[in-house]
Amino acid sequence: MQRKKMILWAVVVLLVIGIAYGVRYFVELRNYRQGIAAIHVQNIDLSAIPDGEYFGDCDVDFIRARVRVLMKDGKMQELELLEHYNDRGEAANVLPSRMLEEQRIDVDTISGATSSCKVIQQAVYNALVGEHAK
Repeated sequence: MQRKKMILWAVVVLLVIGIAYGVRYFVELRNYRQGIAAIHVQNIDLSAIPDGEYFGDCDVDFIRARVRVLMKDGKMQELELLEHYNDRGEAANVLPSRMLEEQRIDVDTISGATSSCKVIQQAVYNALVGEHAK
């Protein structure tokens, strides 16, 4: 009888732990979706950005990116993706080269990696409108 009680308690404890993790996951998923929905990629006038090195990031729980942008003479000279934590958005890693080529932030996103693209674009925007770092 004692063994059955221990097994029952173990099952109850595991069930409670599983429910807690499930709830936490769904809260994080909701926050992620809200974070992605809140990103509205904006283009900026690059000619108004002083020469220098800029760092920016964007984090929406399941996806995050950190970038370094080197500006010179009103143009992005270098755009480096320092970090890109993603689930299935690895295809978005080509976005910085597109932004350099087109000299704008709001380039077309890549199908299947839209959320990662938006996060990278927001990180670049944040770098260029945020604090200047050397």
